[in-house]
Amino acid sequence: MKNKSKNTKKQKAKCATLIVTYALITYAIFASGCNEPLQTIVVSRPDTTSVSVDALVPEATRIVREGLADENPLIRVNATETVAVTKQIKLMPKVRRMLKDEFVPVRFVAALAVGDLEYSLAKSPVSQLLKDENENVRIAAAYALSKLGSADSLKLFRNAIVSDDQTVRANAALLLGKSGDKSDLTRQALWWTLGRPDSSDKVIFQTAEAIAMLGDERIYPKLWTMLISKYADVRVIGIRAMGALGTVEAKHALIRMLDDDILEVRLAAAERLGMLEDTIGEPEVLDVFTKNLAAGLDKKALEQVNVRTALAIGRIGTQRLIKYLPRLLKDESKSVRIAAAMAVFQCITDEGENNMGRKAKIPDGA
Repeated sequence: MKNKSKNTKKQKAKCATLIVTYALITYAIFASGCNEPLQTIVVSRPDTTSVSVDALVPEATRIVREGLADENPLIRVNATETVAVTKQIKLMPKVRRMLKDEFVPVRFVAALAVGDLEYSLAKSPVSQLLKDENENVRIAAAYALSKLGSADSLKLFRNAIVSDDQTVRANAALLLGKSGDKSDLTRQALWWTLGRPDSSDKVIFQTAEAIAMLGDERIYPKLWTMLISKYADVRVIGIRAMGALGTVEAKHALIRMLDDDILEVRLAAAERLGMLEDTIGEPEVLDVFTKNLAAGLDKKALEQVNVRTALAIGRIGTQRLIKYLPRLLKDESKSVRIAAAMAVFQCITDEGENNMGRKAKIPDGA
């Protein structure tokens, strides 16, 4: 019992210091904190099998349900983000209970899910989080309440952008970007934060992305410098921000990133382009399977590749990619399985909305 208690305390300490920025609570969250045995994806010849996405929904739902109850708080974060991104309202009662979770990142993401889905049934418990001991959780609660109609709540997380705590500052920028508020006050707060000499890199990158989320095209040059960074993780953040900006110029920049030397960067670009309803990145994702690009990677890198592959499939959603989801749903990594479940829900949503119209889109210039 003593060892178990000691391990729990260590886990709490680790999660209490976790940086809960946009890089954490989107697809990058799936790449962190789970040192599990992974499967290498190997396909020796083309597979022409057709897969019904509908048939995968029960398994995807089971995976997310189990993730919401997992003993690992990072897996609970993964599962909660999946519920929010794919609008799985039926699972929100479970997310509501997580507003009282003992781990800060879980409470943070649960509050964001309430706001993103405008889940009014959780208004009372999320209001209680305004008194939470952690400022990151408090501003997440304010964001949720703003989405539920409390206009005065926006200023609570906008004011937090002046915090001396870099994580709080970055999260405040994230929330302003997600808020959709394009008022002069919000824009000025973000540009001021971007130019502050004491803002850390994580604050600068998150603020740049938040400005992109609000559609301010003046941020393009800054995003471009991120795309040409020598660091792959910075390029990935830049890709995500370009996807949020979503202009024609941003899209062309993303297409260029399909030629990056790093596989994860190419997959991130393919995923963002899919989000912009362009399937031009499909070959980059197919290569993971048909050319065994994951061979030789260590466990952590392999998990990251498998996660990004699953998420790219969800955004691109062609049948040539969907047929690989069943094996990803059975991956030994919980993070990969949850990412694959997210992809299933995204493909179902796109089929329902577009009757596969986008999925059959031919890339420009083909």
